[in-house]
Amino acid sequence: MRYSDAGVNISVADEAKCRIAAMAAKTFRRGVLAPVGGFGSLFALDQKRWRDPVLVASADGVGTKLKIAFATGIHSTVGADILNHCANDILTQGAEPLFFLDYIAMGKLNPAVLEQIIEGMSRAARQAGCSLIGGETAEMPDVYQPGEYDLAGFIVGAVERARILDPRRVRHGDLLLALPSTGLHTNGYSLARKLVFEVAKLGPNSYVAEVRNKIGAELLKPHRAYWPLLKTILDRGWITSMAHITGGGITGNLPRALSRNVQAVVDLGSWPVLPIFRYLARIGKMDREELLKTFNLGVGMILIVPPKQISRVESELKRRREKFFLIGRIERAARAKPRVVYRGELSL
Repeated sequence: MRYSDAGVNISVADEAKCRIAAMAAKTFRRGVLAPVGGFGSLFALDQKRWRDPVLVASADGVGTKLKIAFATGIHSTVGADILNHCANDILTQGAEPLFFLDYIAMGKLNPAVLEQIIEGMSRAARQAGCSLIGGETAEMPDVYQPGEYDLAGFIVGAVERARILDPRRVRHGDLLLALPSTGLHTNGYSLARKLVFEVAKLGPNSYVAEVRNKIGAELLKPHRAYWPLLKTILDRGWITSMAHITGGGITGNLPRALSRNVQAVVDLGSWPVLPIFRYLARIGKMDREELLKTFNLGVGMILIVPPKQISRVESELKRRREKFFLIGRIERAARAKPRVVYRGELSL
């Protein structure tokens, strides 16, 4: 017997990896010391640029958003999703993305699907100035259903020690500035899929007038990357802390960016809730608390800004023609554990 008799075709995998290496090479920045394909990847920090660098690392997966990719046959957006999600996570500590490694596992290797994923990933990497320097492509018969795969990523970035964003510096009177999301990003898809495909009984190509889009295309909207937008703001030390609004929504993520004995007071109605969330809320008959702890509701990143720096941050965002919303403030709290307090009503 041969390995291919067990469902693993090494020659197909080798050919696909050569094409992956060519796409990855286009993302290489200064510091990459070896091509893709070795047992390990090499990256050297520029000692002339960095004074006292601290490395920041993170890992994540795309989750059940992959089910939408399977249903539509569109795979490039999830490739961008995984890189952007990881880059945003380390951004909350002020880190610049340096390099990224991916993990893709399929039941049967499909080179066309694999290339779509890597194309989206490498495009996102170039936009973020991040090098795709390695990873793992695994063919695993009997583990994944035909046409399905899993996708995860691992990122390393760096930040000057003096520029690390530290929640302990958050103070009473600091302001909350929200940057918009493009949609669900990569969170809440288990519920969204149940609502759309089981409750509403739609197909991925069903057009939904309420969101002005086919539902599959709407749910595949990519996870935004905030590093290019915020680089100057971070370099100048204008913000104190930052929260990436992922699984858990504002309720679960904003406290991670706060110090003890404070609370974030968020004014509901101070930003526009995207149509996709209004649609999901309606068909699921969801209450306010459930929505706020499940979806980002149109807010992808929250900046915590000292009052004396707010005009500078707003001016920089305007210069880049970026939308932003002042959604609340930091107040003192009697309880030690940080939390979010909502005021007003959601505009649904």
